[in-house]
Parts: sequence; structure tokens; C-alpha cells
Amino acid sequence: MDVVIIGGGPAGLLSAISSAKQSNNVIILEKMDSCGRKLLITGKGRCNITNNCDMSEFFENIPTNPKFLYSSFSNFTNKDIIEMLENEGVKTKVERGKRVFPVSDKSIDVLNALLKIAKRLNIEIKTNSKVTKIETNGNKVLGVYCNNKIIKADKVIIATGGKSYPVTGSTGDGYKMAEELGHTVTKLKPSLVPLVSNDSICKDLQGLSLKNVEITLKDNQKTIYKDFGEMLFTHFGASGPIILSASAYLVRYKNIEELIKNKQIKLEVDLKPALDFEKLDLRILRDFSEEKNKNFKNSLNKLLPQKLIPVIINLCGIDENKKVNEITKKERESLINILKKLTINITGFGNIEEAIIINGGINTKEINPKTMESKLIDGLFFAGEIIDVDALTGGFNLQIAYSTGYTAGLN
Repeated sequence: MDVVIIGGGPAGLLSAISSAKQSNNVIILEKMDSCGRKLLITGKGRCNITNNCDMSEFFENIPTNPKFLYSSFSNFTNKDIIEMLENEGVKTKVERGKRVFPVSDKSIDVLNALLKIAKRLNIEIKTNSKVTKIETNGNKVLGVYCNNKIIKADKVIIATGGKSYPVTGSTGDGYKMAEELGHTVTKLKPSLVPLVSNDSICKDLQGLSLKNVEITLKDNQKTIYKDFGEMLFTHFGASGPIILSASAYLVRYKNIEELIKNKQIKLEVDLKPALDFEKLDLRILRDFSEEKNKNFKNSLNKLLPQKLIPVIINLCGIDENKKVNEITKKERESLINILKKLTINITGFGNIEEAIIINGGINTKEINPKTMESKLIDGLFFAGEIIDVDALTGGFNLQIAYSTGYTAGLN
């Protein structure tokens, strides 16, 4: 059987590998000059391969259509991808949040391992090969138009990715091809994307990374999302792992555009989540007693990063030149309130091109979850980000790519 796979990312490569193992003739058509461009930039170039949690926990980290993935995840698990890579000499390690990385910290090692398997299985990879249309006879696949020629195929797998990071080749081609065949594409929004704020403190704190903080996203007083971990201030707002995960929930929140427009969405940062109000007060009193003759502005070095001190002083309203032994209980309370609830107004999301993943895609109701085959066109399959499924950070989205890809190729 002749199988054409459109796209040479992780979903495309896994599709090709599992299909070739069924003794099919497999060709990957990749429009860029090399495969796996987006894979190379995941995990800041280290490649967060997957997550080492139990597969049942994966569903808790997938806000969009998790049930659609039951069959795919049982066909190809996190243990399967780890074993596949380790068999090719790519040793792995588990880090914070059960994230799995190559021991080498090099994403190229992961890509090379997959390409090595593809070569061994005689999978043909054609780069600089842009597919513009899928040829059908109404409801059955016949082949694809690529570089103005028809390549015949019994089956076609669309694994083109979404619209995030267009420099890697994800420019939405797959959506267009699927729509031409009658498929529905749900509304596309950025997911796992930085949050935008016009507050001056974000600019003041630009470049500051905070570890072990707790964030709470709120709609007025209603909690939308809570998380603990690492965040980063940028000139336009906030980013970092817990902010990206928060964005995945915020983008799905009811009437979010209107709420943001009306300035109702707040990000609260607890800078000292390990200490409750009373313990933090005792900690500050201890620091003050050791620095009793110092000015307030010079007394917070043990408590806070240097860049954060002037911002906190400005927000709590205590005179920076006041001696710490003159600071009142009420002023300390004001300081603690800021430390426990540093509040930032959210005014929007980063754009779709900046998103790690896209929320939206081919409607899952039009795809057979057991095979990844289209319910509309015989012989047409989907894999990876093009499908309307997406997850939080931590290796979950790459696992979706492998599992849906493997399942599409298997069938």
C-alpha cells in the first residue's frame, strides 16, 4: 500500500514509522528543507520528550477533548517513546514535574534517532516538497498535489502541525486542505502563550525569573486557575511554565475577550507561598531585628531578589528611607499583603505565532478516535496538532503527536 504523509514533524515521523512497520510504502513530504524544525525548539532546545506520569494522569493535563485520545494513548504510551529512543542510544532523564529530557539536553539527538529509524525502514523523505491539495474521487483519497505534480496514494496522513511558530513550517496549510474536503476547523486561538499586561511593574521587572511562586488567575474574585512553579516577567507581561499553562485555561474561559476588555482578569502572585501571613510576619520581624538601624530599602535583600525590591517598596507605600525599627505593624501588614498577593492586570494574550500550541483544529467529531481516519473521506487520516486537542506544558503535547501519529500510521 502506498502511504503519503504530509509533514515531517514528530506526528509525521511516528505515522511513517508505524505505517512502514505494516509493510507499506511510505513517503514523507516536508515543505521545509529539513524535518522536525519545531521539535528542535521544544523545551528551550532540550526537547521535553514526554511526561513520566501515569498515562491516566495525562487526561488531567488535556483541557480540550481528552476522551478523544483514549485509544491513541493506549496504542502508544510515554514508556513506548522512551523505549524507542533509548533503543537508538538516546538516554533519558526525568526532571521537575516528571518532564522527560534526553540526558544530552540536545533536541537534535531525539530528531536524529527518529530519522535513523525512518531510514532503516526505507521511508522516503522528500524535503522542499509543498503539498497544496489532496486529490479524491469524491469520498476517497487518490493522492496529493505536490510541487505541481500528482503523487498517487492509497492513504494520506495530514500531520502538518497548526499555526504556531510559522518559521518552523506550521502555517495552517493542513486546515485549508481539510476544509476543501468538507472538514470543519474549530476556532483557532493561541494556547500555551504568554499573558499580556500594560502594568508598569512588568516592564520594571522585565527579565526577572521567579521560582517556587504560586499564581492565581481570577475573574473578579472567582478563581479560574491556580499553579505553583516558575514564571518570568517580560516587557509586555508575563511568561514561563506556569503562565503558559494558565493561558491554556484562560483562553477557554467563557466570554474571555469581554472580561479582558472590561479589565476583570487579574493575575495574583504569591511570592512566599511556603509561609502563611503570620509566619511571613515573623520572618520579616527577624530580618528587621538583624537590620534594625538600616533603612527599609536596604533590609529586604535576604527576602527578595534585588530587582523586585524597589517595586515592592513602591507598592506597599512605606518610605524607603524609614529605619526598620520605626516600621509599624500596619505598614508590615501592607508589605505582607503585597508579597502574598502581587496583582497584575491581564489585558490580552500573546499572538498565535508565539503560541507553543494552538487551541482548535479539525473537529474531533469528524475523526474516528480509534484509527485517526476521517469520517468524511476514506483513506484520509490526521495526526498531531492539526486535530482539536491540546494540553498543558510538560511534554503532554508531544506525546499527543506521537500517539495520534502512531495510531494513524498503524491503521
